[in-house]
Parts: sequence; C-alpha cells; structure tokens
Amino acid sequence: MKPVRASGILLHPTSLPGPHGSGDLGPSAYHFIDWLALAGQRLWQVLPLGGLGPGHSPYMSSSAFAGNLMLIDLQDLQRQGWLTAEQLQPDAGFEAARVNFDAVLPWRMTRLASAAQAFGQGGEPRAQADFEDFQQAERAWLPDYALYMALSEALGEGDWTRWPTALRRREATALAAARQTHAGRIQFWAFCQWRFFRQWAALRRHAHDKGVRLVGDAPIFIAHQSADVWAHPQLFLLDDQGRPGVVAGVPPDYFSATGQRWGNPLYDWPAHQASGFDWWIARIRHSLAMVDVLRIDHFRGFEDYWEIPASEPTAIHGRWVRGPGAALFEALHTALGAMPIIAEDLGIITPEVERLRRQFGFPGMRILHFAFGGAPDNPYLPHNYEANTVAYTGTHDNNTTQGWWAQASVQERDHLWAYLDLRPGDEADLHWKLIQACCASVADTVIHPMQDVLGLPAQCRMNTPGTAEGNWGWRFEWSQVQPWHAGRLAAICQRYGRL
Repeated sequence: MKPVRASGILLHPTSLPGPHGSGDLGPSAYHFIDWLALAGQRLWQVLPLGGLGPGHSPYMSSSAFAGNLMLIDLQDLQRQGWLTAEQLQPDAGFEAARVNFDAVLPWRMTRLASAAQAFGQGGEPRAQADFEDFQQAERAWLPDYALYMALSEALGEGDWTRWPTALRRREATALAAARQTHAGRIQFWAFCQWRFFRQWAALRRHAHDKGVRLVGDAPIFIAHQSADVWAHPQLFLLDDQGRPGVVAGVPPDYFSATGQRWGNPLYDWPAHQASGFDWWIARIRHSLAMVDVLRIDHFRGFEDYWEIPASEPTAIHGRWVRGPGAALFEALHTALGAMPIIAEDLGIITPEVERLRRQFGFPGMRILHFAFGGAPDNPYLPHNYEANTVAYTGTHDNNTTQGWWAQASVQERDHLWAYLDLRPGDEADLHWKLIQACCASVADTVIHPMQDVLGLPAQCRMNTPGTAEGNWGWRFEWSQVQPWHAGRLAAICQRYGRL
C-alpha cells in the first residue's frame, strides 16, 4: 500500500497556553488538536512525555515509563471534586510566554498532593476501582518508580548511589520496610501516574476522532538518576557502587565544538541480549501503546555509540563502540511486529547506520536548515530526499527559521535565495517558503515546528544543544494564532497532496 503523504506540527504540550503556568493535557490541548484538523494536519509530534530532568530537560527523565506530572490537567482534578476553584487561582509568578519552572513546579506539586489526599479520603468507588486496575496493569514498572520517587524525597538525596547500602542494592527486607514506611507517598506517585495516563488516553481518543495521529519521542539513553537504572543496574555499565565509569554523548559536530557530554550511563548490551532484550521490548511496547508513531532519538547509537570516560568534562576524548545493531530490532520485531518508528539519523552517519535503518524500513530525518551553503548533493536539500523520509524545517534542537536566517552565513543566504527563487521582500515570509519547500518534496511526512508556522524569532526556540539553562520554556498564546495561519497551511498541504 502506498504511504500517505502527511503533514504535522512539532509542539510539546508544555508550550500550550493555559492558566496554570505551563501547557498541559487540558482544554488547550483539545483546542490545539481541533486547530490541527482545521489546518489540514494529520500529525502532532511531541517531545518525550516523561518527567523533567536536570535543566528541566524532558530527555533526562526519572523513568522511561512514567509520565510528566507537569502535564496533568488540574481542571480535571477539580471536576472530580479533588481540588477547589480557589486552589486553582494562578500564581503571580506565572508567565504567558514562558514556563517559569521555579514557580510552576512547586505550585503544581502542591495541588497534586492535595488532590491525591482528597481522593484517598473519599474517592468515588468507580474511580477507586479504576485506580486499582491501573496499578495492576502497570505493575511491571509502577511499584519501582513510585518507591524510587518516594525514597528520593525522604532521603533528601538525588543520587541513589549514596542511599543506605541495603536500599541501593535493593535488598528485599529493606525494600519491604521502605514500602511500608513510605506507603503514603508511594500512593501519591501512583495516583499522579494514574491521572496522567487516563488524561493522555482521553486526549489521544480526541485526536483520533479528528484524524490526527500522535508522534512520540523516545530518548535512546536513560538518566542515571532514574527508577530504571536503580531497579535494573545489571543492564548498565556501572561499578559496584552503581556509578558509571563511562557515559553517553556525541563528538564535536554542527551544534558544539566540544561535542555534547550527556552523562547518561551506557547500556551493558551483552546483558540486554542475554535477557532477550526484555527491557527494551517492554519499553517500546509501552511507548507504542501511548502514541501512533515513535521517533527514536539518536538512532546512530544502536549501531555504534560515543563512549566518554565519566571523568572527562567534555565529549572530545571519547571513542566509538559497537552497539547491538540488528539484533535488538530483530528481537523487537519478533515481539511486536512491524513498528511505526522514525529513526533520528542526524549527525555523523556511517554506511552501517544507513544499512541498519533501511534493513527495518524506518524513515530517516532531513532538516532543511542544514541544506544550504554547500554542494548540490547535500542530502538535506529537498531534491535529494527519498519518499521514506520525515522532513523538518528544524527540530526542537534547531533555531526557529527566522532566528536561523538572522544568523545564516552569506553562502547559506545566497544558496537559499537561488534555490527557492526568492524575490525582494521574501525574507519576512521565509518560514512559509521553507514550509512550502518541505511540503513540495517527495518526503512522505513533513513536520513543522509551531514557531515556524507563527514566524517567531530566535528567542522562541525550544532548546540550544550544549547549554544547560534557559531551555524548554517557550509557550505561545492563542492571540498569536490567526485564522489565516490554518488557512495558509491547509492550502499548502492541499497543493502538494498532504490533506
């Protein structure tokens, strides 16, 4: 069957408007889906949906399975009778154009604690039964996650390698005692996950009703300070104390002259293979139960990955090490069948990585911002795309198109000007010219950051790789979205067969 040509928008839910300091799974998320349908968009791509890590990054979550508590719609909790209208009055520190994490995180956590307490004191029987059903269905990961989060709070120590030895080593007696001691907080963390997943499922049903599919994002690596690494240390390259001797990252590239030292622990791939890749199968099955398509970040790392000594402050002094290659995806395919996966194949890509991607039929990615200033055979130029491709003007790691253009070199500007046959005055409309170029290409799928649809400047970018602060906070307001935005986007998609 011929693949459907489709277009979509990249926007993390925290960037949505809303009264409670950050976007969430509430009314604005439903309204955004309605807007996508009106604009002829078939896809909504989000960033990882797990909890936030250092620097508020969604790529360093405390769990590969849990949802982000910041995304829980508090108005839903009010409708359930677990919060009052007074409790939902916005804080003075909230901002419409950015997420003020220092104000939003504690404010939301306080409301979630109040809701969990109210539910525990008198939850409606059907809700109580549904909560029990959820805990039973997610028993493979939820108990470890909830205990990990409760212990992290109680011990006041974010580094589980510094916990008492019995807890660090997960001795059965110590875990049983901890579950009894911290039962209340364990119940709180489980309650929050229940509400997140029930709200996400309802939002996904609405998306499907509107003809919109959801595209998720799975980081290849897991944060060291996570329930997964604590619960399964045998699957990672750790010493006897649980500390990594080598960590993940990428060598110097377009984004950074010193590379990127992510700091995640690396997988013990022989241990994963000996287990039949059970943890990976569970993880991908869980992710694909939440979304319709899954983008896997840093696909290159499955073929070979950049190993950095943990003592190194940058990623310069690393080395390439072979990954699991086809063995992992063969195991996944055997367990799960054909998988709707997008392979993030940006950066330094070898023929071996390309063969691995093609072997399993995963579409790769092309970024239009990387196309200009070089030779005609640049793979990011639209005339070099192949159909099994997802094309972007830019991703969450790129500048906005208007921001990119403001910093572009003379060579890039001259090349783009000639390639798109631009005219004087087109600079103000450049974001639409790039959106049109993506849509006109043979790529089956194109994704546009919401910032580019709105033509926003550099200060609205989502992330600057290699920087630890000031990222992930951008939000838009509905007043910025005019009827003509949807009309113009729909017209372009109709012109190029993407409706």
